[in-house]
Amino acid sequence: MTMMMGIGSNQSTEAASVYTVKSGDTLYKIGQTYGVSVSSIQSMNKLNSNIIYPGQKLTLSQPVTQAEMDLLARLVSAEAKGEPYAGKVAVATVVLNRVDNPAFPNTITNVIYAQDQGHYAFTPVANGQINQSADADSKKAVREALAFRGQGSGSLYFYNPKTSTSSWIFSRQVTVTIGNHRFAK
Repeated sequence: MTMMMGIGSNQSTEAASVYTVKSGDTLYKIGQTYGVSVSSIQSMNKLNSNIIYPGQKLTLSQPVTQAEMDLLARLVSAEAKGEPYAGKVAVATVVLNRVDNPAFPNTITNVIYAQDQGHYAFTPVANGQINQSADADSKKAVREALAFRGQGSGSLYFYNPKTSTSSWIFSRQVTVTIGNHRFAK
């Protein structure tokens, strides 16, 4: 079956599992479009390099739905407003790292709407900003985070040290600081 849906469609990309490579495609472009990581594509297809050929059939694993990409972009937009692009990618990566970590829910939606002792994990969920449209940079950052999923420092948290009131978060190992956010695991 040939994958026919794109990032802009309103349909889920979950229905398709095989993609036929077209001229000009790269693993990165395919990963961004269908919400799968480059390393996942390589692993699923036993590829030892990034070289692919037109007509080649690639199996894609666990694509992310358009609705999940939109929700994640809205979270990134609200959480990283005014932050550099790299910070937007890092915020999206935190959510994806949580999905992949057994200590957290295993879907983007469930990670974003998770509660601990009656408090949402992400402020934009609590204050309603999650319902605002995402900006173009946030959408692009989500696609990039999905394409490079699993490659990074393993951050599971982020916070602004100037505004955070949680002493617990300061006990986490900082992996990187981007803009006003510290990322930690």
